[in-house]
Amino acid sequence: MFENQSFDYIIIGSGSAGAIVAARLSENKHIKVLLIESGGSDNSIFIKMPSALGIPMNTKKFNWGYKSEPEKHLNNRIMNCPRGHVLGGSSSINGMVYVRGNPFDFDEWEESGAKGWNYQNCLPYFKKLESHKVLNSDFTGHEGPVAVEAGNNMTNPLYQAFIDAGVEAGYTKTQDYNGYRQEGFGQKFMNVDAGVRASSSYAYLRPIKHRANLKILCKSLVTRIIFEQKKAVGVEILRKNKKHIIPTNKEVILSAGSIGSPHLLQVSGIGCKNLLTKSKIEVIHDLPGVGQNLQDHLEFNFQYRCKKPITLNTKVNIFQKSIIGMRWLLTKKGLGSSNHFEACAFIRSKAGVKWPDIQYHFLPGAITYDGSSAFQGHGFQVHIGYNKPTSRGSVQAISSDISTHPKILFNYLSTENDREGFRACVRLTREIMSQSSMSLYKGEAIQPKDDVITDEQIDTFVRASVDSAYHPSCTCKIGQDKTSVVDPELKVHGLRGLRVIDSSVFPTIPNGNLNAPTMMLAERASDIIKNRTKAPDRTLDIFLHEDWRNSQR
Repeated sequence: MFENQSFDYIIIGSGSAGAIVAARLSENKHIKVLLIESGGSDNSIFIKMPSALGIPMNTKKFNWGYKSEPEKHLNNRIMNCPRGHVLGGSSSINGMVYVRGNPFDFDEWEESGAKGWNYQNCLPYFKKLESHKVLNSDFTGHEGPVAVEAGNNMTNPLYQAFIDAGVEAGYTKTQDYNGYRQEGFGQKFMNVDAGVRASSSYAYLRPIKHRANLKILCKSLVTRIIFEQKKAVGVEILRKNKKHIIPTNKEVILSAGSIGSPHLLQVSGIGCKNLLTKSKIEVIHDLPGVGQNLQDHLEFNFQYRCKKPITLNTKVNIFQKSIIGMRWLLTKKGLGSSNHFEACAFIRSKAGVKWPDIQYHFLPGAITYDGSSAFQGHGFQVHIGYNKPTSRGSVQAISSDISTHPKILFNYLSTENDREGFRACVRLTREIMSQSSMSLYKGEAIQPKDDVITDEQIDTFVRASVDSAYHPSCTCKIGQDKTSVVDPELKVHGLRGLRVIDSSVFPTIPNGNLNAPTMMLAERASDIIKNRTKAPDRTLDIFLHEDWRNSQR
């Protein structure tokens, strides 16, 4: 079958990046592309229905099911690290929140060694990928594959109350946190297309899956990348319990994500020589940065009882879920068409911080992120996280067998900077939620309790309560120093015929969810491969608080 075919590019992983690279490279009918996905089809109602987001995230069929080592600074808790194991990758199981990150995040990339990856160069690619259904400005795109919508348009009054409370507390409204001004309170947007999840598979692969020069191979596990004299010449895959070798004429492109990409590199013999030797893996190329620099976002929920019966808590029983599901099946409208994160905020943790480092998602219900359990009675919550952590972790293969999960250690909250950031999260949120705009709705605090006040008490609460926001990144970073893995064209240092294109190449984690910047990176990387990157039409001004050195808001 595929062994006798010739492919110019072999792409490993069909997620937020891989699906896009496959779609863009195969636009040239003279280029033959093979896209390999270890998981299966994304044709599931639970993937397509936005409000069902907790189901695929917790379904073994769709999730690799990675777990961390015991995290020393989180009371030795073992943390879940769900990653998509299905067409569309993690974009098929994520929360669909559409956040680009702050413009200064990308300037930070360039300053750290990712030449060319500054905000002004990235902006055309954000615009290229999106079809914004709500806003129209110099910052938004309208002809791209990925729909950007607003769910139920903040119908529930709690959303607006949260935004108004932020303004009362001295912050500013922002019309578009992805545009000129991230800082402030405003409406949140999501990757949903007319009520259906707009994953990278849905947006990019579904319309072009029958291209003659594109082959999509599902349920096929890449066990190693094959090298000849430090040039990637193909891959070995396991399919239906048989191993096959597939050669490439040009490049292997690794888009397996921030856990999968460094793991496959290491199993293939690319990584820190001493660590590979310890794991009894033959060393092909000593590259110490592979699997290092792991970064992630943590978050916790501020939860309150609600004085009015207007929350989602009455919608989580089987009868109500059936009604919501039936309406969605028939019309693609109603509560089933939204992820319910329809209001948000981005603020700075303290004076002297140049751009926002705290993110809020507001939810008109008191419920776990995966929807598995809800507070009895009416409640609401705001998710909050300190988003520019300085803690660094690692991903390390422990066997030459790719099926053996790697050792993952995030080192969450290992720095005083990060602990201080979460103390600010607690204190600033409590101030915002005490404003008069919330008084009509806000009842007793569910968590944290009002007596969690001192640094020690807050630290204790945070260690026990934070969860991952599921944004692992930065494990194959772009740069030129000894800890970097790829150059600014995303070619692996010291090797030929191999690139990494996914969130693992981020030098630092942006202030926001990672799906949007990963898709942007894939769009720009595709043009880099084609040698036709877009320059910005013009330089757009971005917001910077005039007194950021001395004022927190």
